[in-house]
Amino acid sequence: MKVFKRVLTVVMVLIGVVLLTGGFRQAPAPSQELIVCGWDEVFILDLAAQGEPRKVWSWRTNDSPELPDQIRGLFKTTDECKPVDNGRKLLISSSGGCVALVDRATKRALFYGRAANAHSADLLPGARVAVAASHDPQGRGDRLILFDTSLPDQPLWEGPLTWGHGVVWDDERQRLWALADTELRIYRLQDWKTAKPRLDLESTIPLPEAMGHDLYPIAGTSLLTLTTTKHAYLFDRDKRTFVLHPTLGNLEDVKSISMHPVTRQLVYVQAEGEHWWAERLHFLNPDKTLYTPGEHFYKARWNVAGQ
Repeated sequence: MKVFKRVLTVVMVLIGVVLLTGGFRQAPAPSQELIVCGWDEVFILDLAAQGEPRKVWSWRTNDSPELPDQIRGLFKTTDECKPVDNGRKLLISSSGGCVALVDRATKRALFYGRAANAHSADLLPGARVAVAASHDPQGRGDRLILFDTSLPDQPLWEGPLTWGHGVVWDDERQRLWALADTELRIYRLQDWKTAKPRLDLESTIPLPEAMGHDLYPIAGTSLLTLTTTKHAYLFDRDKRTFVLHPTLGNLEDVKSISMHPVTRQLVYVQAEGEHWWAERLHFLNPDKTLYTPGEHFYKARWNVAGQ
């Protein structure tokens, strides 16, 4: 009995030490940060804050003095704001004609590159950036452009991409998915370790309808969310099939969809009235709407890792 009591005492002491030193820590709560863009400001909202969501980070071109003056005015209508490098950096594109890689901690622009009517971008292996340049009246758009972040504003390669609106790098499959007007394109990396890399078109998949708009992965799955002017779809990268999105399928003018990989909460932006932008962010699971009068929301992305 005395031996048992001594053992029990030792166990309780060890438990106390573990608790005091933090040995039994709970897993950190999933990030509830949401990156939003659409006007000249890109900002991050903390949705875990008590009461109304709190703005915890903001960026405008004036926050990056290293940007050339002729570049600053190109970010008046931001249209993509992707977290990269586990949220330590943001890849921002603007229909004004430019893309930038911004460091969150310092707000420094680590890279910039001009691309007419840029509508989406993604970070590729080797610190390279692919940009979808959409239609441009002067004929400078409708293409996929490749940059190296060590060479600001110097395209390495470009190829046709009619009405380009989306690009997603797929690290698991080592492919780049690019959204055009009527098709989804799949590219392979070629000559990647040389000074003249390129993207080789592997195949094309017709869209269920024209006017492809948003393309974004559901982390941890084979699915991409894809929107057109009239509908929202799920595309399976393994089966190469489209199905209507189970909840958003028949919504028109959905500008962006992003699903949180842990909480499974979905956020989407739907254009309002005759505008290309919205004053509301819509959430599902749980359902709610965040209304900000005077705001110009276009894209909303959860600040989470894993594409």
